[in-house]
Amino acid sequence: MPIKIADGLPAQSILENEHIFVMTEYRALHQDIRPLKIGLLNLMPTKIVTETQILRCLSNTPLQIEVELVGLSSHSSKNTSQEHLLEFYKNFDEIKGNNYDGFIITGAPVEQLDFTEVDYWDELCEIMEWTTSHVHSTLHICWGAQAGLYYHYGIPKYPLEKKMSGIFMHRLLTPKARLFHGFDGEFAAPHSRHTETRAEDILKNPELRLMAISDEAGVYAAGNHSGSRFFITGHSEYDAGTLDAEYRRDLERGLDPEIPKHYYPDDDPEKPPVLRWRAHSALLFTNWLNYYVYQTTPFDISKNI
Repeated sequence: MPIKIADGLPAQSILENEHIFVMTEYRALHQDIRPLKIGLLNLMPTKIVTETQILRCLSNTPLQIEVELVGLSSHSSKNTSQEHLLEFYKNFDEIKGNNYDGFIITGAPVEQLDFTEVDYWDELCEIMEWTTSHVHSTLHICWGAQAGLYYHYGIPKYPLEKKMSGIFMHRLLTPKARLFHGFDGEFAAPHSRHTETRAEDILKNPELRLMAISDEAGVYAAGNHSGSRFFITGHSEYDAGTLDAEYRRDLERGLDPEIPKHYYPDDDPEKPPVLRWRAHSALLFTNWLNYYVYQTTPFDISKNI
């Protein structure tokens, strides 16, 4: 089944070349079926890249999905054209009267700032509060996960001595959770961050469960018991070359970054990295959509909560 996107979105040609079935708004008008309505609050600077990555992850399901891109009114993107934002994005004021089956809040390159120092923190808090009454299940990613854990549960983030960058092995702590249906006992996933959320803080909160962890990279997944909120601290949506691009960007900036761990063959940046997490990534998003959105959201979306 297709994933529904706006007419002309740049991701369309990329996904179609990967044999992913996308449906434009024009074609979807002839469908007599209610698609799942998913909102994507994209906080990443390279928005077109992130749109494509998330849409790819959402595409591995027989469900029809309608994705709505959401931006912030209180922050101006420096890396994406205003034409793209005006054509494809809606701000919060435009969507806050809507209800969504699912909502995704991405990461952002601001984790070295205190939450309250982020220029759009107040607006993000308003959006996170809004999700409690207008969204059936919300998926928070990387810094979006740290922000959600802090806002909803008061769980802090801590600075790391050096950037956590690379592909790390993880183990399941809740293997029977539907979010991990079909997972192997161990799986690989990318991380790219300067701060961490600590397992002991999550374990102290009775409203949360710690779901997956890495001995090297720390917390990977947590969620509340109802399945209305999940927090993924890694970047499972990343493409094979995303960490490479970040590494070379930091080299050009003179930041002297460490080579991403367990990423390049023989730790040699001149050798192309091997994609080792795509199957797990597709399954993670598919399970979220199937078990925590599709199977429990009401047909009448206005009765979502």
